[in-house]
This record gives sequence, structure tokens and C-alpha cells, in this order.
Amino acid sequence: MDIREKLLPYRYHITVGVVGSVVLSLLLYAAPRIVTILAYFWPLFVSTAALVVVGIAFSGLSHYAAEIQGEKAGEGILDYVRGRPEHIE
Repeated sequence: MDIREKLLPYRYHITVGVVGSVVLSLLLYAAPRIVTILAYFWPLFVSTAALVVVGIAFSGLSHYAAEIQGEKAGEGILDYVRGRPEHIE
């Protein structure tokens, strides 16, 4: 009886732990394997990775081209929008 009296204040914690363990084990049992998920979505992963690489490549090239021309990225278009074009004739 002494152990039961000591565990009584923690009955909600124990119940939540048991229920959580049962739910987690059922989810792991019913979930598809990671290899199945990768086999299904590999074209999406590859195309996304390719898009990111292309984006990084073009981003780096545009910064490089802007440095060659001597302007910061987007500075020319911002001046045009503000109404202060660079070359006034």
C-alpha cells in the first residue's frame, strides 16, 4: 500500500505516458517505411534540389554582373522608380 500511496499523485502523468506510448507505437506500426516515402517522392526531391542550385547559380551570377557594372544589385531600378534616372539629357 505504501507504493500505491506514493504513486497516486502521479497517476495523470503515468496515464499520459502510457497513452502516449500506445499512440506512438500504433503510428509507427501503421506508418509507411522511409524507403517507401523516398521511392515515391524522389522526382520531387531531385527537381527541388535542381531548382535551388539553379537559383543559387543565377543569384551569384547576377551579383557578379552587377559588381562588374559598378552598381549594387537593384540600385538602377530603384533610382528609376524614385524618378531620378541616372542619365538626364
